[in-house]
Amino acid sequence: MISNNKTNTSLFSLEGNPSIKGVIPLSFQHLLAMIVGNVLPALVLSGAIGLTSNQQIQLVQASMFIAAIGTFVQSFSVFGVGAKLPVIMGVSFAYIPTILSIGKGYGIGAIFGAQLIGGIIAFIVGVFIKKIRKYFPPMVAGTVVFTIGLSLYRVAVNYMAGGFRPIDPRYGGLVYWGIAILTLAVVLICNMFGKGYIKLAAILIGIIVGYIASLIAGIVSFDSIGNALWFDLPTILPYKLEFPIVAIITMSVMYVVNSVQAIGDLSATTVGGMDREATDKEISGGIKGNGILSIIGALIGALPTATYSQNVGIVSMTKVISLKVFRITAAMIFAAGLIPKFGAIITSIPQCVIGGATISVFAQITMTGMKLIVQDEMSVRNTTIVGLGVALGMGITQIPVEGLQYLPNWFKMIFASSPVVLATVVVFILNIILPKKTIAEEQLEREIIEKKHNK
Repeated sequence: MISNNKTNTSLFSLEGNPSIKGVIPLSFQHLLAMIVGNVLPALVLSGAIGLTSNQQIQLVQASMFIAAIGTFVQSFSVFGVGAKLPVIMGVSFAYIPTILSIGKGYGIGAIFGAQLIGGIIAFIVGVFIKKIRKYFPPMVAGTVVFTIGLSLYRVAVNYMAGGFRPIDPRYGGLVYWGIAILTLAVVLICNMFGKGYIKLAAILIGIIVGYIASLIAGIVSFDSIGNALWFDLPTILPYKLEFPIVAIITMSVMYVVNSVQAIGDLSATTVGGMDREATDKEISGGIKGNGILSIIGALIGALPTATYSQNVGIVSMTKVISLKVFRITAAMIFAAGLIPKFGAIITSIPQCVIGGATISVFAQITMTGMKLIVQDEMSVRNTTIVGLGVALGMGITQIPVEGLQYLPNWFKMIFASSPVVLATVVVFILNIILPKKTIAEEQLEREIIEKKHNK
């Protein structure tokens, strides 16, 4: 008897099982798109808080492991955990301003302690997301993303100048600025004029060109590469977890906001690749999965993760949604994480190159926030909320320390060390307490006032 059942080998079906020969190039394309963005947050953090070379390598290695685990987890849905969607996970820049302030104030152990609690918070948000999401319209979430982008500019420009003055006496040198601008120029040219893989790998190509220029200028150190192992497994609890309450509160706020923001990330995947909105089950599973990932990340020394928009773009462009493609990508990312030599090469990239590459990334984060904000009506009410949130959030970090000397330390740590938390709290509260008015209603009010005035 001949069976009529045919194996689903389609690349354009979630459950499709295409041949490895067809999958490998597509998986490599996703790897190429995410790998630089995945390790850059680790480099930014390690440079800013002065980690050792070995700690930098460990952080890069852990970033690869958590991205692999995250991508694999999100390709399934087990007991309601995981979105079972074609997404690539990676370390998120959205947490960097908060992580930097915690790291400088309490040390790296506090980052991962707060992250562990944040992962639990994210899981809870995933359970109750249908009830919570109404308090975070695009205007609120967009203001948070916008402020994140703005707050990262200072970090990127400092890196373009060579890092930080106490660490490098050549800070601000023309060599650093020249290489940073060269890196940025290559990224822009590849992104704006390139096609296919050239456009896809714009940041990677920019970093390679900047690295070559750095080699010529003699500012690359190979010490960490020579000392690194060829193979190693991730270390469990590489840092002693610490749980300062201020760090926990700060990180928890960010986890709530970014968990709600994940709705848009997951919906972008389903709309772009499958021409439908994400279901409640997919959204809830994705957020809960990310919460579990954050807990695992805290235990292996990896930073918080999120869905990568550049890979969402690939899905939207190609319509390839076979989960096999993404599981193979996860295997590739995991393999890279097993090689500390890879992490050592990454950490040898000069900070001026990192600054030149990341300034465009941070600019895109800012404009993504802007796009979210304008999804809601730009009424007087809404523009007031957004404007005050950004003004207070950014403003309080710009004043001299004497302006905050009479405030309690816990308040300064939560609200003044990073603009993101204060901006989030301001827009969240104002959006709840201010009366909701559309542009049409505001216009009607003005017309009534004008009529009374003209009588």
